[in-house]
Amino acid sequence: MIETNFWLFLTAACLIAAVPGPGIFYVAARTLSEGRASGFASTAGTALGGLVHVLAGSLGISAIILASAELFAAVKFGGALYLVWLGIKTFRGAGRALSLESEPVGDKRAFRDGVLVEALNPKTAAFFLAFIPQFLDPTGSNPTLQFIMLGAISVALNTFADIVVVLMASATRTQLVERPHLMRRLTQGSGVFIAGLGLSLALARQPANG
Repeated sequence: MIETNFWLFLTAACLIAAVPGPGIFYVAARTLSEGRASGFASTAGTALGGLVHVLAGSLGISAIILASAELFAAVKFGGALYLVWLGIKTFRGAGRALSLESEPVGDKRAFRDGVLVEALNPKTAAFFLAFIPQFLDPTGSNPTLQFIMLGAISVALNTFADIVVVLMASATRTQLVERPHLMRRLTQGSGVFIAGLGLSLALARQPANG
């Protein structure tokens, strides 16, 4: 890979990771509603989901999905419905989310949810397919390996940003947990926000070909 391309990519990827996006808002909402352990588990899940998109993009699977209106709609609505379901579940469970410690079972579920939420988001696939190829060396011997490497770096940077957000949201939650009524309202708000992310995903349009 051309060295100049790599440093341009790293700069752009750092800037993108620092800009709040749906992933950051999702892990923040999970942390506020369920605690730091759940936030970290969600972050690990979204990271794995991001790597799924990197691998799919390198193999051309993402391009096939994005080019097919039927496949794009199936993935999009699957992810949207899952987010809406998570949001409703979080909202309904607000009265129980008043302790600082999350149960291990909940953390496993948060990890699974993070994987599915990210892996079922076709907008993430579209981002990787639009962003990474700009920095590939066309004369290189293995463009697939280049794609995977740059994609993994991008996921790592996004994950680092998510971890920072989890720590900040956790500190806020620690201060609010002594106020049950306010904590309940905050958790309900997190549920509404997660469901809102699902509705936003449902309204996403298929990227134009070419």
